[in-house]
Parts: sequence; structure tokens; C-alpha cells
Amino acid sequence: MADTDRTIRWGILGTARIARKVVAAIHATENAEVAAVASRTLARATAWASEHNIQRSYGRYDELLADESVDAVYVPLPPSMHAEWSIKAARAGKHVLCEKPLGMNADEGEQIVAACRDSNVQLMDATMWVHHPGAQDMRRVIDESLGDVLRVTSAFSLNLERYLPGNPSHLAPADATHSIAESKSWELRLRPDLGGGSMGDLGWYCVRAILWTFGTLPTRVIATARWFNNVDLGLSAMLWFDNDCMASFDCGYDMATRKWFEVTGTRQSLVCDDFVGPNDPQQMRFWTHAPPDAAVEHQSATPVQGAVEVSGLRMRRESGTGILQRWGSHGKGQSAGGKSGPRRAVARRGPMYPTRDASEPD
Repeated sequence: MADTDRTIRWGILGTARIARKVVAAIHATENAEVAAVASRTLARATAWASEHNIQRSYGRYDELLADESVDAVYVPLPPSMHAEWSIKAARAGKHVLCEKPLGMNADEGEQIVAACRDSNVQLMDATMWVHHPGAQDMRRVIDESLGDVLRVTSAFSLNLERYLPGNPSHLAPADATHSIAESKSWELRLRPDLGGGSMGDLGWYCVRAILWTFGTLPTRVIATARWFNNVDLGLSAMLWFDNDCMASFDCGYDMATRKWFEVTGTRQSLVCDDFVGPNDPQQMRFWTHAPPDAAVEHQSATPVQGAVEVSGLRMRRESGTGILQRWGSHGKGQSAGGKSGPRRAVARRGPMYPTRDASEPD
């Protein structure tokens, strides 16, 4: 059997809400299967495995890592646990797909990168949209049609009080109202000890879009936040780059849903109003504007976004050119194989956090 025909067997470390989407994507991917899931209790792992058609279940994460039939692991645990279990997975010889943010800070991200490099395994962070054909189409338009790119603007927000009733934490009591004030005890997005906060959860995508566009790190960053329960409930930032380029973004948990970005060049601008994930999975589109001409709509192929991501790790594994080598190739002007790529990816968490002051509310 050719290596390209070999089925990649996945293990899932945790039963988080987002894991449901990724497991569905793995099931939809050719030559991929979910072989095992682990949770903190065997009962929960067994129930989750039955619900999602998974062969084996474990009541300890390290038991899954000891399973020699598992080739790769997905880590949907809280951010405070990403470094520990991504590093352990790498040292167990498993390829790693880790939820964002990659770590609690840049140092943790560097440690994950080093562990995967030392163990010769692949590493990807679970930012799905960059693997979608739509991202390739936008990259081509940005490079060929916009002129000199000078500005990127992005936003990603959601209203937790509208989102949580339909997507409750398994820790929430049955009679929960899901208000932000009430949910701080069990909702990981609102818990500082678990790595909560809108920057690492939502702003990660905005920063990814900015760095993906410019292909380099900013020379200066300024950010401010609104705080609740010692996490950033909302955050706004400005970034300065070489060659008079600038970017800005905002994210938050108490605003209407937005997930858009705009790239502005000297000739045209590009706008995508659902870059994080297509509002209509059957229609991924974006627009270019060059007034007084009419806006032009561009449409892309629409495979399942998560399945494209899973396939992406598979192809990197088979070709031997994994994320550690390819990180730098996502942005314009970046060469593959250098250290700047991993550092760029893990640096998002650290420099973007604002300095707190005495005016912050509880």
C-alpha cells in the first residue's frame, strides 16, 4: 500500500464543544479516521465515543498517547493545557493539531515548536480558514490586483449571552441563564486560570489575517481592552509595519457576530465578511472594490473547511514538509525553513496583550 493511501488514525484529547466540529471533519476526510478519544473520566469518554462513532475511549489523556495505533492527536483542551499535552503528544511520536491559541504566551508556543521539531512530528494550529481554497484565491487577488497593500482591518466578535444557550458548557447547571456575569464560574472563555479572553479566542483569527497578508511581524503594537473577571471581554489594537503599512482589529464577547477583514491596496480593496468560516458552507465568496467601478464578487470552491485542514496536515506529513518548515511560506516575502515562521505564529499571544491600569473594572 502506498503511503498516500494509508489511513491516518486520530486521537482526540478532550471532549470540548469545538471537538465536535473537528471530529465531523475527520469523518468526512478520505483516508482519515478517529480511532480514540480521552477525557478526564472514562464514563464521559465512553459516552462521547458512542455519540461520535469512535472506536476506543480512555479515562486518562496519557493512556491515549500510549496507544500505538494513533498517528496524530487533536488537542481541544483549554489554552492553559495546550503546552503540556501538545509537548507530551509530540514526545509520544504523535503529530499534533492544537486548538488556538497555541499557548498561553510566546514562550509556551516556542516550547511546543521545539518539542515537535525534536520529535520529527508535524504541528498545526487549528485555524481552519487559511487552508480553505478561498484563502488561496484571496492571496492571488491580493498579490495580483490590489497594488501596494498598505492597510488591513479585521473584526471578530460574538455575543456570549446569545451564543451560550445553544452551545452550553457541560459544566453549566441545568437552570443556567447564561449571562456573562453568571457564566464566569464555568465558561472557559471567561476564566483567566484556563486561558480565557477574547484575544486568544477571537483576536487570534484577526491577527492571523493581518500577518498572513503582510507576511512579517509588526514593528509596533498598541492595544486596549475592557476587562471582566480578569479576562479581556473586548480588545482593540493597532499594528505598525515597515514601509508605512498599518493594521487594526477588534474582538469581543458582548457584541453582535462579526467575522470580516478588509485588505486595502493602492488600486483596489478586498473585503471578506465571513473569513473565519463561510456563512453559507456552499458559497464561499469575497469582493473587490475599485470605485467608481462596480464591486466584483469572487466565488471559491467549497469543501468542508475542517476537512481541508485535516487533509493539510496529512499532505505535509507525507511530503515531509510540515508546518515547522512551511510556516514562513503563508505570507508574502517569507521563505520556508527559517525560524521567523514559528516565532511569528507563537508571537501572536504575547505582544497583543495590553497593559492593565487602575481604571479597569472587575
